[in-house]
Amino acid sequence: MSTTLTRRSVFTAAGAAAVTMTAAAQAPTGKVTRKNRIKQGVCNGVFGRNMPFEERAMHAARLGAHCFDLIRPDQWPVLKKYGLVPTVVPGGGRLTDACNDKSLHAEIEKQFRENLERAKKEGIPNVITFSGNRRGKSDEEGWDNCTIILKKVAPIAEDMGVTICMELLNSKVNHPDYQCDTTAWGAELCKRVGSPRFKLLYDIYHMQIMEGDLIRTIRDNFQYIGHFHTAGNPGRNEPDETQEIYYPPIVQAIIDLGYTGYLSHEYSPKKDPLTSLHAALTLCDV
Repeated sequence: MSTTLTRRSVFTAAGAAAVTMTAAAQAPTGKVTRKNRIKQGVCNGVFGRNMPFEERAMHAARLGAHCFDLIRPDQWPVLKKYGLVPTVVPGGGRLTDACNDKSLHAEIEKQFRENLERAKKEGIPNVITFSGNRRGKSDEEGWDNCTIILKKVAPIAEDMGVTICMELLNSKVNHPDYQCDTTAWGAELCKRVGSPRFKLLYDIYHMQIMEGDLIRTIRDNFQYIGHFHTAGNPGRNEPDETQEIYYPPIVQAIIDLGYTGYLSHEYSPKKDPLTSLHAALTLCDV
């Protein structure tokens, strides 16, 4: 049998894939059973603007999600009502003002101590932190400053059994001047901190913008990754046939690496939110 690819066969296959994605996007009304080879989750943005939080939690659970990221403590009981894990919660610092600013370290340490203890009590696996914006700091100064505070709080995280995740964000489109904007920068910081409880939140959308080569980069730095976020690019919309990131092989590669954590969707839907969420969860349910 010939295995030669023709233009016609390629475009026929692409068309079939698009049809499959469209068909998968018809959101069912009942409970969805998934393969669950990877535990998927959601962030608030995937539901648009107007849906009450309890409805969001109900639909997330119904459509087969396991977790909900970046949720306030007063909302955690709602998640638990629907069997969802509050996966990533505040740790210390803010996106633009965080670990690379030594003048903030005392307050950030206090936040970490409170939030790590709370996370342990509630059975939450991760807390989030950020590098902060550069504001003229070199890579070396940023690494040094971040290492100082993270070496203080990492032993607390180890004692609590909670992982501190620093988010990788793009500085090209969404977050100008953010320092932890490449996998290499974040991985070097992980090496300097030297704790199994300090890792990276690898946002696939952000790293597609900054560096691409996603599967190879994830494989090469897997030991430093504690959590994943998804979105389509360009536009940070649902990962459908209009977007350049094709998620199934990326998710398969993550599974093949033995990943046991969570992958959460963090996009802004252009279509019906529940239809798009069902499609995204189906697309990544490899």
